[in-house]
Amino acid sequence: MNSPLRPEKQWYPLAPSDDDADFIDLKKKWHAIWSAKWSIFALVALVTLLAALALSQVQPVYRASTTVMIEAKGNQLVAFQQVYDSTGLLGEYMQTQLGLITSRDVAERVVEKLNLTQHPTFDPRQQPQPLINIKPLINRAKIAVFGEDPDSIEQILTEEEILDFATSRFMERTSVSVEGKSQLVRIAFDMTDRFTAALAANAIADSYIESQLEAQMDMSVKATTWMNSRLDELRGSLKEAENRLQAYREQEGLVDIDGVATISTNELGMIGDRMIDARSQRAEAESQYRQVQSMSSQGWERMASVPAVLGHPLIQQFKAEQARAQAKVDELSGRYGERFPAMQSARSDLNAATASLRSQVEQVVAGIERNYQLALANENSLRASFNQNKEQIQDISGKEFKVRELTRDVESNRALYETFMTRLQETTATQDLASTNARIVDRAIPPAEPAAPNKKLLLIIAVVLSLIAGVVIALISEVLNNTFKGTEDVEGQLNLPVLGIMPLMAKKHQKHMHHLFERNEEHQFCEAVRTIRTGVMLADMTRSQKVMVITSSVPGEGKSALASNLAFSLSQLKTVLLIDADLRRPTLARNFDFPVGTPGLANLISGTAKAQDCIQKVSENLDMMTAGAVPPNPLELLASPRFAELLEKAKEHYDHIIIDSPPTQAVSDPILTSTLATSVVYVIKSESTSIPMAQRGVGQLLQSGASIVGVVLNQVDVKKAAKKGDYSGYVDHYGYSAGKA
Repeated sequence: MNSPLRPEKQWYPLAPSDDDADFIDLKKKWHAIWSAKWSIFALVALVTLLAALALSQVQPVYRASTTVMIEAKGNQLVAFQQVYDSTGLLGEYMQTQLGLITSRDVAERVVEKLNLTQHPTFDPRQQPQPLINIKPLINRAKIAVFGEDPDSIEQILTEEEILDFATSRFMERTSVSVEGKSQLVRIAFDMTDRFTAALAANAIADSYIESQLEAQMDMSVKATTWMNSRLDELRGSLKEAENRLQAYREQEGLVDIDGVATISTNELGMIGDRMIDARSQRAEAESQYRQVQSMSSQGWERMASVPAVLGHPLIQQFKAEQARAQAKVDELSGRYGERFPAMQSARSDLNAATASLRSQVEQVVAGIERNYQLALANENSLRASFNQNKEQIQDISGKEFKVRELTRDVESNRALYETFMTRLQETTATQDLASTNARIVDRAIPPAEPAAPNKKLLLIIAVVLSLIAGVVIALISEVLNNTFKGTEDVEGQLNLPVLGIMPLMAKKHQKHMHHLFERNEEHQFCEAVRTIRTGVMLADMTRSQKVMVITSSVPGEGKSALASNLAFSLSQLKTVLLIDADLRRPTLARNFDFPVGTPGLANLISGTAKAQDCIQKVSENLDMMTAGAVPPNPLELLASPRFAELLEKAKEHYDHIIIDSPPTQAVSDPILTSTLATSVVYVIKSESTSIPMAQRGVGQLLQSGASIVGVVLNQVDVKKAAKKGDYSGYVDHYGYSAGKA
C-alpha cells in the first residue's frame, strides 16, 4: 500500500536548493555554540588552569638595558682630519654599528671581564642534565664493545670550548635596537639574575666603546707605518723625476726654451708675410712674361703692343718719335719724290726712330724676363727660409713638450710627496688623541619587574585561544553531528510529516515510561501523546487507521513506550489491541508485570495457545497480546498465514490494532509486518538516530509498499529546543497549564 501523502517509492530526501546551500544560518550556529557553552567554559577553565600552572613553574627573565648614543662621525679633538673616518649613510652606518655591538669579539670581552665562564647559566659543566640521560648507556656500550676505561670516555672540555659555549649563550641573550630615527641605541640583556643582567648590559656598552678606540688606535698605527714606507718611495720617485728633467736640459743645451720659441715664432711670421708679397710679385711678373712670350713669334711690333711693354715710358717716348717721323714722311711724300733730299732725310729719321723703338722694345722685353726670374728666385728663397724656420719651431716645440712632460712628472711627484708628508704629520699629531663616536647616555640598573614571561598576556591568550578552540570544536561537532535535531531535519531529510514530538523525561520516569499516559503524571508528555494521536487519526481521512505498525531504526529509540502510551490514548476513544510483535526482544510483558510464561503472539501463531488465553485485559478499552514464548524462528511465524488471519479476526473486534515491531535495521520483521498494516509510524530518537540509517529504514519500508503516515521525534529536550527556536513551547506549556488546572 502506498502512502497518501507521497508518491510511490519517493523516499529519498529532498535536495536542498542552491539558495539554501549558500545560506548560512547564523542563529543555528549560535545555538550550537550556546548548547555547548558548559563544555566550552570547562575547556577554557582547564586550559587556563594548565597555563597558570605552567607559568608558575617558569623562572622570570629580567631585561636590563643601556642607552648608547652613536654619532655618524667621531668628534675631533684637534683640527686635523682623522685617519679612521666612519662617514656614510646614517642607516647603513647604524646597522654596521649594531652588528659590531652584537659581534663575537665584544661578547668574548664581556664574558672574560665578568668571568661568566664560572656562572651556572653560561658554564657547560653546570648545565642541567636531561630527564632521560642515555650517555651512561652509551659509555657502557663502548666499554662492552671496545673495552675502554670509563674515565677515558668522559670528554674533558678545554678552556676554548668553555669560552665558546659561554660566548654563544651570551650572544643569544643580547639584543640591540635603534630608538626611532635617532642615533640612540638600546642595548638589552636578558637573564634570570637581574643584577648580572645590568652588569652585562653595561659591560657590553663599555666593551663596544673600548673596541672602537682600540680599532682606531690600531688603524692609526698601521696607517703611520704604511705612510712612512710610502713616503720613502715617493721621495725616491721625486728625486728620479728631477734628475731626468735636468739631464734632458743638459743634453739639449736648453736654457730658456720659452724665449727661443717666441723669437722663432716671430721670425716665421715675418717670413710668411714677405713670402706672400714675393708670391704676389712673382705672379705679376710671370703674367707679363707669359704675355711677352706668346707674342715673341709674331715680331717685335706685336710685342710692342703688350700692355707691360706699351706702358713703359721709354716705349711711349720712342713711339711718339716714330709717329712724328712717320707724319713727316707722309707729309713730304705728298710733295716730293723718294729721291728728294728732304724726303730721304725724313725717311732716314723714320728708320732711325723705328730702329730705336725696336731696340727699346727688345730691352723692355728682356727686362720683363729678368724681373720674372728675380721674382721666382726671391719666392723660392723665402719659401726655403720659411720651411727651415718651421722645422726649427717644430723641433723647439718637441723639446718644449718633453720638458713640460718631465716638469709635470716632477710636480706631481712633489705634490704627492708633500700630501703624504702633511698626512703623516697629522696622523702623528692625532695618534694619541683618538676619540670614539659613541658614548653611554643611560647606564643599566637592575630591573625591578621581569620582562618575561608576561603572565597576564599569556593567560589572556590562553583564554582566547581555548575559547576559540571550544567554539570551533562546537561548530565542527554540530557539522559532524549527522543526527535529527528537530522537525525541520526530519521533514527535510525524509520528506515525511512529523506527527508530533515526545519530550525527554527525567530518569525517575524511565522505569514506568509505558504507563505515563495512563497515570497522567507528566502533562507535557500526555499532551504530546494526544498530539500524536490526533496526527495519526487525521493522516488519511479517506480510510480508518485500523492496523498500525510502530517501528524505528535501531533499538533504544522508544518505539515500545510510544506504542503503549499511544494505545492508552486511543483507548480513551475506541477499542484498541496492542500486540508485541518483537519476538526477539519483547518488552511489553515485562513492563506491564505479566507473569513469566504468559502466552502471547508466538504461542497463538504456533497453535500452542488459544486467543482468549493470549489476550490480556489492561483497561476498559485496551487489550494486550504479549510476545509470548521467544521462538527460534520469529520471521517464519510472522510470515505464516495464521498471523494474517489473526489480524483479520482482530479487525472485527477492535477499532485499532497497534503492533510494536522490531527495528528496521536490526531484522526484516517490520518490513513483513508493514505489508499487513494500513499505516506505519516511524520513531526517531532526537540527536541520536543517524540520518543515513533512518533514510535506509524508511526506504526499505516504502520499497516494500508500506504506508508511512508520519514520523514521531522522540526524547526531545524541549527546553533546549525552545532556546534554539525550533519549538515555541506553546503546546507543551498550554498542555501543562491545562492539565495542572
